[in-house]
Amino acid sequence: MIRNRIKEYRSKYDMKQEDLARLVGVRRETISNLEKGRYNPSLVLAWNIAKVFRASIEEVFTVED
Repeated sequence: MIRNRIKEYRSKYDMKQEDLARLVGVRRETISNLEKGRYNPSLVLAWNIAKVFRASIEEVFTVED
């Protein structure tokens, strides 16, 4: 399972789901589903999200057994 800190980072950057979605080229619902753990991102999407937050992929996403 992949856990993420997207909501935490969005809060830090005072960013709405819509803002992040626009920046990474997905729908707002995709960001919502990622935050709720309903969807695992592709490597490209994870990379792009981390890049928006000026963080490494490992800082935003963690893999748990």
